[in-house]
Amino acid sequence: MGVVDHFSNYFDCSHGRSKLKNRKQLQTVEVKVRIDCEGCERKVKRAVEGMKGVKQVDVERKANKVTVVGYVEPSKVVSRIAHRTGKKAEIWPYVPYDVVAHPYAPGVYDRKAPAGYVRRADDPQVSQIARASSFEVRYTTAFSDENTQACAIM
Repeated sequence: MGVVDHFSNYFDCSHGRSKLKNRKQLQTVEVKVRIDCEGCERKVKRAVEGMKGVKQVDVERKANKVTVVGYVEPSKVVSRIAHRTGKKAEIWPYVPYDVVAHPYAPGVYDRKAPAGYVRRADDPQVSQIARASSFEVRYTTAFSDENTQACAIM
């Protein structure tokens, strides 16, 4: 620790608050909002652009998705959109189709999801339903081309 660092601790003007504690992390927040027309798109974009800490706002009308990049909290972004526009807003509930092990399992597949997306399965009961049991795996892989010892009769 140098002399300048030592003296800067004595002449700190932050009134007891640490600058590191108050600093928010740069993050990307994805929000699902029903967007019907260009007017709705502008309304949502203006509501979010006025927030402190927002760096970039992208609106995808066909996917009903708003992406906000900045030093913001996700809950505040959602509440701001809901309050300013009067529309129902929620954190983006979908993940890409390729990420999920069983995309057609009940609770994961969603007809309302945009193309290439399925519902996020963080619920342990839903992921338990989606996972095949060892009994099912044994019989489905018994006659597989990959298993050369499966059936000697064929």
